[in-house]
Amino acid sequence: MPLKQYYKHYLSLHQNKTCRRLHVVGQLVTILYITFSIWMITHSIWYAFLLLAAPFVVYPFAWSGHMFFEKNKPAAFSNPVKAKICDWMMLFDIIRGKIKL
Repeated sequence: MPLKQYYKHYLSLHQNKTCRRLHVVGQLVTILYITFSIWMITHSIWYAFLLLAAPFVVYPFAWSGHMFFEKNKPAAFSNPVKAKICDWMMLFDIIRGKIKL
């Protein structure tokens, strides 16, 4: 399935505003985590392992949104790479005002 079509499917799994808000919080925490990790790497290269966890920081936020508010299965369960790309696409659409919170 092409990414554009998958994104439409992804958005259909994110109808609930609270679920979308939790995704945004998770993405912002991810950005902070990456920033912190890079800062730690400037002190010692041994902290580079912190970056390995960066793709997973959003999941507690996003998956709790799906479990408690959206009441559906996260897209990451079926296609984690496209779901991760769509996470960022949705965040940018929210920032640009294309999707309401």
